[in-house]
This record gives sequence, structure tokens and C-alpha cells, in this order.
Amino acid sequence: MFASRLGSDPSQLPSALIDKPVPVFSLPPVQGRTLGLSSGDLSGEVSLVNVFASWCVACRAEHPLFLRLARSKTVPIHGLNYKDGLEDAARWLDSFGDPYTRTGADRDGRVAIDWGVYGVPETFVIGADGRIAHKQIGPVTEQSLGETILPLVERLRRQARGGSS
Repeated sequence: MFASRLGSDPSQLPSALIDKPVPVFSLPPVQGRTLGLSSGDLSGEVSLVNVFASWCVACRAEHPLFLRLARSKTVPIHGLNYKDGLEDAARWLDSFGDPYTRTGADRDGRVAIDWGVYGVPETFVIGADGRIAHKQIGPVTEQSLGETILPLVERLRRQARGGSS
């Protein structure tokens, strides 16, 4: 099994949480934000959850894509801030822009462990039913956004409206 994974795309590692409800959690907001993030916030509409940190270089690479998505209101994006200092995440979001509807501060990383996070960044597509539909390990790119994430968001929206998949 290990040998078969060599040379394959690490962003495509399977997740045991696919098709399962999001883990139960409740996080306070990142400093300077008013809305924290909890499992209860992740049902009723298709959304993304992006696990990020101010110290993460790859998070900076994907951040402009999330800013563009937020401006276009394509899909709600929620941030799960991973193991950051109290002021570090706020300073980072103030400097680079804040694309997140809600942002939870996971200072000790326990919530990320429940989500099966290997490292940052990771992004999850959440169905309107509150179930995890997809996990992207590593930075979101134009390619992963256009070929995988946004088509899945549209398919999940159709399913939530009772349309065909």
C-alpha cells in the first residue's frame, strides 16, 4: 500500500471523515472578529472550511483565491485558525485580507485533530447536510478549485435543492 502511494498526489489522500458529519466542536473567534466557528454553523448551506495559520507559507499562496471567492460570494468560506498566537492570526488577516464568514481560533489544535488535519493548509467542502464531502490537503490552486472544489460545490447545491447529482 505504501509503495503504491509513492509518487502520487499527497493532496488526494483519503479521509476517514468523507461522508461523515463534521466533528462536534465550538471555537471562539479569532481576536478582533465577532463570529467564532462551531459545528452548528456548518449545516444549512454548502460551504468551505479552510484550516490556516499565520506562520504557514503555503497558506499565503492560496489566500488570494479565497479573497476572490469571498468577493464573488461564490461559496461561504469559514476559517479554522490552527495553533496561532492570540494576535498573530488577527494581524495576518488584517494585513492580507479576511475572506472568512466565521473564523474559529483552535489555539491548541485539538479541533483540527478531530477533523483529521495533517497540517496546514487543508480545506474541506461541507454539504448543506453538515457532512464532509471533500478534503484538500495542501494549498488550494486554480486547478483544484476549478476541476474539483467548485464543481463539487455546485453538485452539492443541486442535491440540497432536490435536483439530480
